[in-house]
Amino acid sequence: MAPSRRKFVQGCLAAAGAAALDRLGLTRGSAAQAGTLAAEGISGEERGPSYLEMERSGELERREQALWAMFEACRLCPRQCGVDRTAGEKGICGSAETFKIASYGPHYGEEAPLVGRRGSGTIFFSHCNLLCVFCQNWEINHLGEGMRAGHADLARMMLELQNRGCHNINLVTPTHLVPHLVSALRLAIADGLRLPMLYNTSGYDSLEVIRLLDGIIDIYLPDFKYQDATVAARFSQGAPNYPGHAAAAIKEMHRQVGELRQIDGVAQSGLLIRHLVLPENVAGTDGFVRWVASELGPDTHVNIMGQYTPQYQAHKHPSLSRPPTREEFAQAMQWAREAGLRHFH
Repeated sequence: MAPSRRKFVQGCLAAAGAAALDRLGLTRGSAAQAGTLAAEGISGEERGPSYLEMERSGELERREQALWAMFEACRLCPRQCGVDRTAGEKGICGSAETFKIASYGPHYGEEAPLVGRRGSGTIFFSHCNLLCVFCQNWEINHLGEGMRAGHADLARMMLELQNRGCHNINLVTPTHLVPHLVSALRLAIADGLRLPMLYNTSGYDSLEVIRLLDGIIDIYLPDFKYQDATVAARFSQGAPNYPGHAAAAIKEMHRQVGELRQIDGVAQSGLLIRHLVLPENVAGTDGFVRWVASELGPDTHVNIMGQYTPQYQAHKHPSLSRPPTREEFAQAMQWAREAGLRHFH
């Protein structure tokens, strides 16, 4: 059985240590690796991801500059903190001008179309802009555990994951770091990166930022956590209007990339939405599946997740202090069927 995301991150943190990220003279491929990939019949599409053409035309640099302009009085996410992160000020996310990485490597605990045979090239970033009380990775999202890295370091990680045969570059919790990610992407492109970029987010994203990512991101993997703004504010650090912002961002993601497109069972582009079933229907699963069917269409791919267990400060909230029952999860799946969704699991 594939390891959970939490176990994956914990294992990487235990194995890595600060010296591991200091030794970031990572390989950019070898004849042996190239021969292995060729033997498996691995080849990219002729044109490659659209970010390659954007780099050639200068459009990617223009997007990069626009994103950095949002960084000074930070408005990268719906919290609109307005702090000058270039001066070292921290917003609610806890991140200032630099960034940290908790772990990276081929990951097999994601959805099957993202993992394929060789894993999703997953990079877990420290800190988060949503900060849920039940966060499964609270050590890195709330406490900020991880190692500092720069753009060149991140670019080399992307290239190493490509050389190891991963199917995509999976950016986990990227919302508060988007300018850094685009700067690193441009460096990686210069050294031969051509994997699909996967934006793996809580869903609490700025519509303006998502629009700037059009053509840069190939696969969107957002959560849609809550349908009630009051519930979101209670359990996610007072997040203003989470449902409204998540809905707008996800609709824009769908407009950009459409339904999930796969080749030989491996996702190349498209949208896949995650929704975590919470006890007592706290997440509003019935409303969520109806929203997907009506606003995006019944062919939208959805992962309705039943693995919730209380983590971090969840025990302080009676409605979150236990996993959902089998009956509650069965009811969630029944709601999805009744809504007419065709691609959910």
